[in-house]
Amino acid sequence: MGLGAAGLLLQSCGQSQPDGGMMGSGDAASRVYVAPGTHDEMYLFCSGGFSGNVTVYGIPSGRHLKDIAVFSQYPEKGWGYAEETLPMFNTSHGFVPWDDSHHPEFSQTAGVPDGKWLFINGNNTPRIARINLATFETDEIIEIPNSSGNHGSPFTTMNSEYVVASTRFSVPIPQEDVAIKSYKEKFKGTLTYVKVDPENGDMDIAFQILVPGLNYDLSHSGKGPSHGWSFFTCYNSEQANSLLEVNASRNDKDYIAAVNWKLAEQYVAQGKAREMAVSYMDNHMDEHTRAGVSEERTSVKVLDPADCPEMIYYLPTPKSPHGVDVDPTGEYIAAGGKLAAVIPVHSFSKMLKAIEDRAFDGDVNGIPVLRYDAVLAGEVKDPGLGPLHTEFDDKGFAYTSSFISSEIVKWKVSTQTVVDRIPTYYSIGHLCVPGGDSMKPWGKYVVALNKITKDRYLPTGPELSQSAQLIDITGDKMKLLLDFPTIGEPHYAQAIPASILAPRSVRFFKIEDNASPFVTRSEKDARVERKGNEVHVYMTSARSHFAPDNIEGIRVGDTVLFHVTNLEQDWDVPHGFAVMGARNAELLIMPGETRTLRWEPTQAGVIPFYCTDFCSALHQEMQGYARVSPVGSTTELSWSLGD
Repeated sequence: MGLGAAGLLLQSCGQSQPDGGMMGSGDAASRVYVAPGTHDEMYLFCSGGFSGNVTVYGIPSGRHLKDIAVFSQYPEKGWGYAEETLPMFNTSHGFVPWDDSHHPEFSQTAGVPDGKWLFINGNNTPRIARINLATFETDEIIEIPNSSGNHGSPFTTMNSEYVVASTRFSVPIPQEDVAIKSYKEKFKGTLTYVKVDPENGDMDIAFQILVPGLNYDLSHSGKGPSHGWSFFTCYNSEQANSLLEVNASRNDKDYIAAVNWKLAEQYVAQGKAREMAVSYMDNHMDEHTRAGVSEERTSVKVLDPADCPEMIYYLPTPKSPHGVDVDPTGEYIAAGGKLAAVIPVHSFSKMLKAIEDRAFDGDVNGIPVLRYDAVLAGEVKDPGLGPLHTEFDDKGFAYTSSFISSEIVKWKVSTQTVVDRIPTYYSIGHLCVPGGDSMKPWGKYVVALNKITKDRYLPTGPELSQSAQLIDITGDKMKLLLDFPTIGEPHYAQAIPASILAPRSVRFFKIEDNASPFVTRSEKDARVERKGNEVHVYMTSARSHFAPDNIEGIRVGDTVLFHVTNLEQDWDVPHGFAVMGARNAELLIMPGETRTLRWEPTQAGVIPFYCTDFCSALHQEMQGYARVSPVGSTTELSWSLGD
């Protein structure tokens, strides 16, 4: 059972609660029971990891509510197949229909999740997506240039002035063909600040900071007194480029990079940044046409710390730190060193004093390293094996996930003393307290996001689902309430009270606001037009028919574009559209929306099409025929409904 078994073995040595931390089954059932017809208390948004998307659950029931298509093509929703959605996948590398999504992050106002947007990173081809929390759909995907491995992303500042991104993999910047062994001389990292428009959420890269060639891992921003600073963990201070599990673990301490981004803003305003020629794509969904638009950007402002004194410092942190988390007061900065025996908790006020006193312990490529003892508030002893991530409640406690010993450790922030621990099943990665990285945690639950499931559910062949566990944190002792399987590999998750999001939820798109160039506003406007070898079908859907539903005059070799407008103006009445032989996917069209399916028929005949979403009692009757004639046929183009 590997690491999970190791964790259980450690728990059996007296570290865990005797009952495994589980609330009595009747009590637990009553705490997670949501009666039929009633709603959950909170939304939980989980990254999908290698699924590339985001999954939404209700808490406390664990009900699976929705998959939000983001970085990966998703045929169920036509995402990445419908013509209107294709531009969202454009990058400087071309059309990239997959990514590895890790860290969802709510927009914030005054340090509190405001329910406007959810940001999430694409790890593989560096991108950040913005999800509209009124529609639960992806509105924008921006590429991050001069980056490779966008892992430390997209963490927000306390008013979402910026979401930040950092490079896991250092690379030559700008990219060039060099020997890998020139790593120490030529490889660099970047820290990217992406400006967020407070009105519409539009993202644009404001500036990047060029940093030494380490592995920048995760981030969180300051809040309250530390607002204006960002903190990034980094490992591989050895600057190894091979067998990192050994060669990047030799130093006793790596670093947290502390960045004064308000000072960086001033340097940009003073003209200290140089314009670097790059190419990256900014893709957004037009609010009125509901169609994606791609725009290429060709330059970015880059700051060099050598030209910008006091902009960045390194805080020594043992050992191979992963997560870095700032408590709700903004004073304490905790880092989980994967190989460390303690959790160091740095003090923001002591950090400022150390900077003022020039309490330095050398430098890395000219960036000052602050003395460990000068910035440390204290160390959490016995935090479990492999501490990774920390979230906070509203009572002054922190919760740290420990991967190797498979447990959550609760400790008091002001004294750094452990007060409780509970096993997880198995090998926990991230964890989530609702609002737990903000100034206002809703500290009722912690959700463990576990990497290994083993025997928790019925077996499903070699591949088992990964798992979340809901744990009650309202009392002195943590109590396990619920297991539920997840989709993909959830890394981070964020949760928010339903009372913030539910009242804003869009129910349908107004047909009068539909500005798609391919909209058909009524059945009388439905038509078919030929433009050379392109055939445009302007079609409507409404319970329970398409208009038109008989089409003739299409020829083999034509490209047929079905522009389908859903005329419904009611909640929960999408229509689907599929045609035999289409080599992409179905359409799923929301009420008031227009979507386009490309079809290139290869055989003569009469081809059916139909609605894929069970929309009414006569759903099976919602169908039609397209007659395809041979190349060169003189069959007249015609269409009809009800003839």
